[in-house]
Amino acid sequence: MTGNPAASGSVTGNPMTGTPAADGPVGPGPAIGAPAPGGPLAGLRVVELGGIGPGPFGAMLLGDLGAEVIRIDRPADAGRPGFPVLHRGRRSVAVDLKHPEGAAAALRLIDGADAVIEGFRPGVAERLGLGPDTCLARNPRLVYGRMTGWGQDGPKAQDPGHDINYIALSGALHTVGPAGGAPVVPLNLVGDFGGGGMLLALGVVSALLSAARTGRGQVVDAAMTDGSAALLAMTYGFLAAGRWRDERGVNLLDGGAPFYTTYECADGRHVAVGAIEPQFHAALLAGLGLTDDPDLARQHDTERWPAARKKLAERFAARPRDAWAAHFAGTQACVTPVLSLGEAPQHPHNAARGTFRTGPTGAPEPAPAPRFSATPPGEPTPAPEVGADTRTVMTGAGLDETELDALVDKGVLS
Repeated sequence: MTGNPAASGSVTGNPMTGTPAADGPVGPGPAIGAPAPGGPLAGLRVVELGGIGPGPFGAMLLGDLGAEVIRIDRPADAGRPGFPVLHRGRRSVAVDLKHPEGAAAALRLIDGADAVIEGFRPGVAERLGLGPDTCLARNPRLVYGRMTGWGQDGPKAQDPGHDINYIALSGALHTVGPAGGAPVVPLNLVGDFGGGGMLLALGVVSALLSAARTGRGQVVDAAMTDGSAALLAMTYGFLAAGRWRDERGVNLLDGGAPFYTTYECADGRHVAVGAIEPQFHAALLAGLGLTDDPDLARQHDTERWPAARKKLAERFAARPRDAWAAHFAGTQACVTPVLSLGEAPQHPHNAARGTFRTGPTGAPEPAPAPRFSATPPGEPTPAPEVGADTRTVMTGAGLDETELDALVDKGVLS
């Protein structure tokens, strides 16, 4: 198996030691604590049956950590640019999976893979001849990752849906929003990405560890309803302990507490306040000049929360956001500015850690995470044009030039 393709541009070094990372294939294991190139998943090959949203995000995470990811796209999209950021770190082949010879070509790739990821409705991969039974019969060590909203079974398995529908059914959407108001959509972070693609990546890596021990692959059924429910573990724990009301905007961590919420400032921008512990709450009140206010003295008296919120809101409204950020800098008050997408990469903390990187177009994008002391990954390659690597990848899978030309002439490859 080959490692991740060589990255273009500079390669980041070990963020913990400052040691630069080397290019090239992974050799013998490094000494403990010594950096090794390629990332912790270097040497693993993942075939991604191209989809949208959570599946590509899971594949991006695996690619960011060093896996070689080959994305199978549609020939009709050949030549189009890949989706920025979400499709980085890939090679793209354009294969018509609805054509029997296209499915056969895909199986050639899957035969040499450690894992495959698909995000079709249940049964679609089977109808294409690319279901897990077929793939595992040919490659018994294969990990077959399946990404859906509802899961592979259950009454709603065949229903259409999107992030908002899945998190509605898991209870997650119900928890987000103001008291007495409608639920607020938390982008598509909870279903598609946190409860979807990230859960898929964890499942695939876990199954790969099992396959390394046992020699047997398996199917990973990652569903956004299941994943978004798992994200509610602490909330359900609070509910079971009688420490959570099953209502929006009235609890400790849902914006109900005046010391754990956001406040508008004089310039219309906001600060986030997370002063939960008593020492942090005391620092917040000291910074606002409200230490002796009786409405704020009893922090967890919920009857006083409305009055406390009103007084905090009045104080924060008196100055611009950045003035408050400077005022509370270096204190223990847990007050931070709410930054826009454009501002976040410029913050000194994010800049110092390299939380964001400059993408191929010069625009910022999130950097790979988390950090690894001994196996730091290289810089992700840009999202490829659809089909840019078809000939190279399929030749590597064993197709000769005559076979490739014939498949291109039939429209099976592009």
